[in-house]
Amino acid sequence: MRTDRGWRRFYAAGWLVSAGVMVVTSRIWQLHLREVEQRAEEAERTKDETARRRAVEERLRIARELHDSLTHSISVIQIQAGVAVHLARKRGEDAPPALLAIQEAGADATRELRATLSVLRDQDHYGGEGNEDCEGSDLGQLDSLVARARSAGLPVSVTVTGVRRPLPPDVDQAAYRIVQEALTNVSRHAGQACASVHVHYAQDALTVQINDDGKGVSATSAEPGLGLIGMRERVSALGGRLHAGPREGGGFQVQAELPVGA
Repeated sequence: MRTDRGWRRFYAAGWLVSAGVMVVTSRIWQLHLREVEQRAEEAERTKDETARRRAVEERLRIARELHDSLTHSISVIQIQAGVAVHLARKRGEDAPPALLAIQEAGADATRELRATLSVLRDQDHYGGEGNEDCEGSDLGQLDSLVARARSAGLPVSVTVTGVRRPLPPDVDQAAYRIVQEALTNVSRHAGQACASVHVHYAQDALTVQINDDGKGVSATSAEPGLGLIGMRERVSALGGRLHAGPREGGGFQVQAELPVGA
């Protein structure tokens, strides 16, 4: 009897020790898992911080390159155009419209380059607060843009339909850039052409359409240039749709539909 009682005590003690070991092992395992999770979170956080730092460094590098490569050249163009206009007026002559367009385009390029560099150097919020510096690169400047195109020899007509209203800054700027790039492409590639710009304000979208009656694009033309690629990227980033291609009967059409939200 004593032997049986001793074995029972031995087994009970064994189970108690086993239970204690299991509890301790489980606790150690939980602590290990928590440590692994903390290390993973720390690694992810460090990775994100490294990526942000590299992005900031790359933006600053691009800003320096843009400043060093473009600012001087644009300034020289603007100064030379200003001197030519001044000399023409000093001789009692009217400055050629194309020369005035060059002068105005130089001033506009300088302003926009300065705004772009300011956005690139804004380390706190890319494209957010920096957009305040880009004031003027929106549909509020459409008349000025069209006037410059006309002075450069491109006949342009403008039609605005729907109820005008304030637009989100990114939509407003994207619409302006699309019209700007489309008119530039007409001047460069369409030959002797006329262009029309149609801006339509719908309830939940803004549509901009630019048509021309130029020579259009042949089937053997090269791949789309950076201008069209940039348009597609802008529209895609806003969740919109873009059509760019030859028109029936000749010419070319660019149509962008940009959602404006509630």
